[in-house]
Formats: sequence, structure tokens, C-alpha cells
Amino acid sequence: MPFGQVVLGPPGSGKTTYCNGMQQFLEASGRKVAVVNMDPANEQLPYVANIDISELVCLENVMDELHLGPNGGLVYCMNFIDQNFDWLAERLDALPDSTYVLFDFPGQVELYTHEESVHNIVQKLEKRLEYRVSVVHLVDAHHCTDSAKFISVVLLSLSSMVRLELPHINILSKMDLIQQYGHLSFNLEFYTDVLDLRYLLDRLEAQDYGDTYDDIEDEDALQPPPAVAARKLKVRERFRKMHEVLIEVIEDFSLVSFLPLQIEDVDSLQKVVNAIDKSNGYVYEGKAAQVISGDRDFQSERIGDMEERYVRQ
Repeated sequence: MPFGQVVLGPPGSGKTTYCNGMQQFLEASGRKVAVVNMDPANEQLPYVANIDISELVCLENVMDELHLGPNGGLVYCMNFIDQNFDWLAERLDALPDSTYVLFDFPGQVELYTHEESVHNIVQKLEKRLEYRVSVVHLVDAHHCTDSAKFISVVLLSLSSMVRLELPHINILSKMDLIQQYGHLSFNLEFYTDVLDLRYLLDRLEAQDYGDTYDDIEDEDALQPPPAVAARKLKVRERFRKMHEVLIEVIEDFSLVSFLPLQIEDVDSLQKVVNAIDKSNGYVYEGKAAQVISGDRDFQSERIGDMEERYVRQ
């Protein structure tokens, strides 16, 4: 029974870098690893793809022939892959036995929150080819420094979990860069465990969302200051109410948590691998005993270690 990871996340979250680093780490641990590039627009790969979906369909050709934009072309490509899944299945079947497969998917959010193609592809991997895969959903850790953005990425992660119906490991990537974007309002464990997000509501009002009010300022340029202040207050109230509702949705499901990751940090990678192996059942095949042997520590200690190295500097 083959195992693997379906790697998802918004553009710029580090999916391709993750696949490259994860491949090297797993191979150093003694696993046979293959990487499948599932992004027909990804031409600059840091790894050698064992299977490259652009051999089946290329985004640039689709855009030229069908006169589509980048997003529309990518939607067409993923639907084409879904409809021609046999092409992928044949190449996966040709891989050596016990090969651990990393599927590097494109980052456009609508592909796995609204479209059915990615859902269909991963379901075929699981049900038709009997792959035991976990979804690894990456988001950039810098979102933790902005309350509104963090609520958004938690909601995005939740949407992916509900839509794809597979074991999920959510990752805060690029932990080594987090301080470049500002200080965290709370300790790192607040964000990794997705604790009471209502504490972020007051931070929303304290943070400057100037772009949100630009249009209002243009419209009210000739109105008296009290009227402008009243309108801004009304927008702030609506902004807060919207996030209150989003937080209620997140808390009703209570599914999302994150693991912090710095791809060049071996300890960080090890902990992510441990979690993935448990979620997709690889650990129960007896193949990962050496990988999980160090996974005896408490979660709070692991998060505290990452916070000490990358947040409190």
C-alpha cells in the first residue's frame, strides 16, 4: 500500500521548497521518495520531478489555444488532469514498490475550495489506487502578525479540511522569517493551537487597516468631520461583526491546529514527519519506528522550542 503527501497552500507559502526539503530529508532517513509536480504552471522546479504533469497539459499552451487567463487556464488544466487520470495512474504504477510520493499541487485557493477537480483527483488516489495520503496545507507564518489575516488562513485551512475529506496537517511555514513582519500579539502556542480567537477582536481594532477606509475617505472628503467619523465607526463595527461570525464558524468545527516549520531545521522537519506518519498510517506499517522514536515530548515543549529560536530574539 503506497503512502504519500498531498501538498497544498496559497501561492508563496513554500510548497515547492517544502517538497524539495522533505524529499531530501526522507531520503536521508532511508525512504524511497518520488515527487510528482501537479502544477502545470510550475516550470522552475528545485527538485527533479519523477512525474511532471506539464507533460500531459501545459498552462501556457492552454492559455494560448483557448484564450484563457492564468486562473481560468489553471482550472481547465486541473479538470483535464481529472478527466485523464489514467495518464497519472500509469506513471504512478510504474514507480518502484514502497515508494513514498509527494504530490506538489498548485496554490490557487479556488481549486480546492470551490472547484471539484482537486477533490476528485485525491479521491481517486485514495480509492482507486489505494494511496494512503495526508494533506499537508502550508500557510506563511507571517500571517500570525496580522489578526485579520490569521483568521482568514484558519478559515482557509478549515475549508480545505472539510472539502477534501482526508487527514490534514496544517503547517505554519517560514518560521525563520516571522519576525521580519512584526511582533506576535500572543505567544506562538496561541496560534498553533488556535486558542480562543475572540482575543484577536480587540487587536483588529488596534491594528491599522488604512486600505479598508480609503474609499470612505474619498467619498467623504467634502463632508463634515463628525459625519466622516460616524461612517468610519460604522465600518469598524461591521468589520468586527464579520470576524465574530467567522470565529464562530471556526470554533463550531474546532478542527484546525498548526505545526510550525522551518524547512532547514531538522528537528522541525522531524516533528512534521512524525505527525504526517501518524495521520496517514505509515507509522503502523512498521516502517517509521526510527522516525517516531523521538516523538515522546509534549506538544507545548515543541512549540516552545520553536518560539525560543524564531520568535523571541
